[in-house]
Amino acid sequence: MPRTALRICPLCEATCGLSLTIEGTRVTGARGDRDDVFSGGFICPKGASFGALDEDPDRLTRPLVRKDGRLQEVGWDEAFDTVAAGLRPVIDAHGANSVGVVLGNPNVHTMAGALYPPVLLSTLRTRNLFTASTVDQMPKHVSSGLLFGDANAIPVPDLDRTDHLLLLGANPVESNGSLCTAPDFPGKLKALRARGGTLTVVDPRRTRTARLADRHVAIRPGTDALLLAALAHVLFEEKLVDVGAHLADHVQGIDELSDALRDFSPEAVAGRCDVPADTLRTLARELAAAPTAAVYGRVGSSTVAFGTEASWLVDVLNVLTGNLDKPGGALFPLSATVPAPRPAGPGKGFALGRWSSRVSGHPEAKGELPLAALAEEIDTPGEGAIRAVIAIAANPVLSAPDGDRLDRALGSLDFMVSVDPYLNETSRHAHVVLPPPPPSRSAHFDFAFNSFAVRNQVRYTRAAVPLADGQPDECTLHARLVLAASGQHGAPAEAVDDMVISVALGKAVTTPHSPCHGADPERLARELGGATGPERRLDMMLRLGPYDLTLDDLLAHPHGIDLGPLKPRLPGLLRTRSGRVELLPRPIADDLPRLRRALADEDHGLVLVGRRHLRSNNSWMHNIPALVGGTNRCTLHVHPDDAAGLGLRDGAFARVRAAGGEVVAPVEVTDAVRPGVVSLPHGWGHDRPGTRLGVAARNPGVNVNQLLDGTLLDPLSGTAVLNAVPVEIEAAAPSPA
Repeated sequence: MPRTALRICPLCEATCGLSLTIEGTRVTGARGDRDDVFSGGFICPKGASFGALDEDPDRLTRPLVRKDGRLQEVGWDEAFDTVAAGLRPVIDAHGANSVGVVLGNPNVHTMAGALYPPVLLSTLRTRNLFTASTVDQMPKHVSSGLLFGDANAIPVPDLDRTDHLLLLGANPVESNGSLCTAPDFPGKLKALRARGGTLTVVDPRRTRTARLADRHVAIRPGTDALLLAALAHVLFEEKLVDVGAHLADHVQGIDELSDALRDFSPEAVAGRCDVPADTLRTLARELAAAPTAAVYGRVGSSTVAFGTEASWLVDVLNVLTGNLDKPGGALFPLSATVPAPRPAGPGKGFALGRWSSRVSGHPEAKGELPLAALAEEIDTPGEGAIRAVIAIAANPVLSAPDGDRLDRALGSLDFMVSVDPYLNETSRHAHVVLPPPPPSRSAHFDFAFNSFAVRNQVRYTRAAVPLADGQPDECTLHARLVLAASGQHGAPAEAVDDMVISVALGKAVTTPHSPCHGADPERLARELGGATGPERRLDMMLRLGPYDLTLDDLLAHPHGIDLGPLKPRLPGLLRTRSGRVELLPRPIADDLPRLRRALADEDHGLVLVGRRHLRSNNSWMHNIPALVGGTNRCTLHVHPDDAAGLGLRDGAFARVRAAGGEVVAPVEVTDAVRPGVVSLPHGWGHDRPGTRLGVAARNPGVNVNQLLDGTLLDPLSGTAVLNAVPVEIEAAAPSPA
């Protein structure tokens, strides 16, 4: 008989609750959990396809080890023996920095990815960490670190209560939000308008989100920071700045900021943004006049040459209009597993560039180096070169610039370990591939996304389906990897969790504002509940958190616990050295001359932007038949006027050239992109040999990131410039199969 089980969807940031139908050990259906306290039954096509992804026949079920040049299935003990035997000699001979760790986006969607990579990094002590953040949201971490002293203190729009939402470079109707965890984001936008609120969308494409808006501003790509600076300029010029009584004592640098933005008038900016000065003034006035308002910017305004400035100015506008830390504005979520809040006061602040990459000298940001620099750190000879890579849920051959170079570089490594359920464009280079079990066989808790949720809540689901015989759960796999990489191979996997618990409780009992200050850490450890090491760690974090919760509380509420709407949190969360919001941090002030110079830049031809699809998430889901096809295709969007001038026609092919190379893609003529702009989606290019992705290989698309040579970066965050990339286009014949 079929049975049902609850599961939090791990396929995007919306974290919707699912109700799975299970027959034997197979997931045969998925629908929204109507009783989920956060998502209330909402589901998107990705969640509805949970069973197909779970049962994908191309998923690896046993580890692979390279023998005689060929990857072969082996047992788990042999796989971890090989990891230890391959990694430790490299580290012993060449030092910790000879290992590069690459973390992909799926890590933040799993318990294991949240709990164990930090332990791996602390034991390896390598400075060569590369993650998906530097092809996505690192500018927001940097700007938040500089403004608030904490790179993870990211305010989110209070979608359910705001009167006015200004949204830049985001398409949540199709991507379900990013750094803003909100099930049914489209429904929340419709509700905003239904209650008389205003939605303004700034985007060079007329996306599905833009079609919902009261106003769509078709900006010139890459000029978001200039537009935002002009809005702030108007607020100062027209004396519309009002930070509000709740912020007045907690903000510094307002006068200095006014001086710094003096050159960015709407008239000075209009030509570069291709937005009339009158429109810019109207946007600023409406923002200031709204009873509550929030400015929200994401990938399109982040992965550009001025991504950090744009991310900074988003929150500058929220401050100047008095909407930061205000209900209906932009507020800071409070997750159930973060440490209990400490008393307000100055902190250590946030520093950039504590070390630099070996080859090009890129400064670190938030402990990471640019993913765009990974290839050169491997293939440039010399002392300190990366000789081994641990890639966890990462496919940088498709997600990083110049995948061809990285493809070659990975093939030259002394040793590589990949934790991945697929043999994909990156993992095919590994000496050992460790496949995690399907998502139905893993417990789930959203450590990362609860810190970006538009409503405070907490939910936990245990595995819905038992593991296959001999298959380790995902957390055990990660724990054994930590032990093998750190020279402790052979120790029991639970030793990792015991060590983390011991260290965390030892610190907590000596922290004055901790709920367990002065207690006996060994007694606290014995009192922890949970059937596994990860559950014990979750229970510990809940007990040390701000809501006086335990794991038993979560297990007693299978649909989650609603912790209420977001509340003001300033000044308590500030960690700047001043103990205030520092509106004009020195690194930003030092970089503003570069933004001023952009006012004089001239437009030269076509520029490329990316796009996301509702039925995929980067390169993850192109192997699921139900999620491929329809609008989820790798086509080049071209405006009719540009198509006519270039001699392109709908359904024919075009060659796209840029600094990193060229691709040939089918043309889709559409007025959804503004003139002068073309668009290719991110995450495609499944045409390399040696992979085992049958569906994706039949619908390969092209790798848009191959057009990039890796030299275009936002200098403050090290984030690759993926949007507003100059390109040349001409008609072409289809590429040979």
